[in-house]
Amino acid sequence: MHPIPQPPTASHDHEIESLAEFDEVLAEHGTLAQYRLQALDLTPRTEALLNADCEGAVFLGCLMTPEAATHVRATGALVFPPVPNLPFNPYRGHTYTPQELFADLDRGYEATPDAGTYAWFERTKTDGDIFTSMLRSVHDDSVSDALDELLTGAQVVGIMGGHAMERGTQAYEGAARLGRALARDGLTVATGGGPGAMEAANLGAYASPHDDEMLTEALRILAKAPSFRPSVTDWARTAFDVRGRWPEGGTSVAIPTWFYGHEPPNAFAAHIAKYFANATREDGLLARCNAGVVFLPGAAGTVQEIFDNATPNYYESRGEPTPMVLVDRAHWTDRHPTWPLLRSLAKDRSMESKITLVDRIEDAPAALKRLRG
Repeated sequence: MHPIPQPPTASHDHEIESLAEFDEVLAEHGTLAQYRLQALDLTPRTEALLNADCEGAVFLGCLMTPEAATHVRATGALVFPPVPNLPFNPYRGHTYTPQELFADLDRGYEATPDAGTYAWFERTKTDGDIFTSMLRSVHDDSVSDALDELLTGAQVVGIMGGHAMERGTQAYEGAARLGRALARDGLTVATGGGPGAMEAANLGAYASPHDDEMLTEALRILAKAPSFRPSVTDWARTAFDVRGRWPEGGTSVAIPTWFYGHEPPNAFAAHIAKYFANATREDGLLARCNAGVVFLPGAAGTVQEIFDNATPNYYESRGEPTPMVLVDRAHWTDRHPTWPLLRSLAKDRSMESKITLVDRIEDAPAALKRLRG
């Protein structure tokens, strides 16, 4: 019996997530020992596998011929085979793309992988089956790993806000212009990945390489389907119409969840890290916003995000506090009086100099820059 392989010290350097990386590793090192191979179709590499040292390697959801699978096990590898009949890949090595989640949209949103995965989640989330809960956990950890690799060295700014903000409104346009301004400042925009303010911010980042005319026209096109209700299909199709007309957009990140499966992901983020566990998603989103977070008007979800972000800033559990900019004084002092509590928590602590409240969304980029120093 072979011992359980121990992870190498530099785990990301030992992950193989494409056939090009597979070929490069064998050409440079001549071995697969201690590597982790994720979700690859290795059937075209059977001969290479039969001649490779695989001691301590881990194959996660890789397709192999029976001969190759027998060989790698015999030489000391641990093999987790693909799981049949799943609408998602639990071992995936990369974040999602909009095209991947919305594949087959021409047949209606219900035919897409995103909708199929949500339907699977709804069927299994309370069935008490340890196998399905394990698959969700493995998937979410794989997504987190891919997100960490993607954001290495990036300055990430979060834009949080409600899903109810409709296209065609002044608030939606403001959120889009905010996302564009922050992207043009060299920051990586990250959102909760859903509709409303989240979509607007990702749209703004997508529009960042283009002129004002592009954003104005994109907003006009999107206003034809103001909300994802009653038709996610129509809502998503207008987004892909915009992408089709201006295919070269700026990049941003979306971090949505199937826990809120009634909210589809938006199509403007280049990279979508979608989770089953909302708690993992929320904490991970805020933890990765190392350049600060802008909080637009929202309800319960946005209030939760404010204090999910405030707590590690209060205790400095993630190091030096990061900036928090709240937008709309009336909303955060009268309608949902979050600002007075946040300010009282911050008093006489290092986070006090990292929080601010602005009246207008146009003031947010300058406020964020000031708090970042």
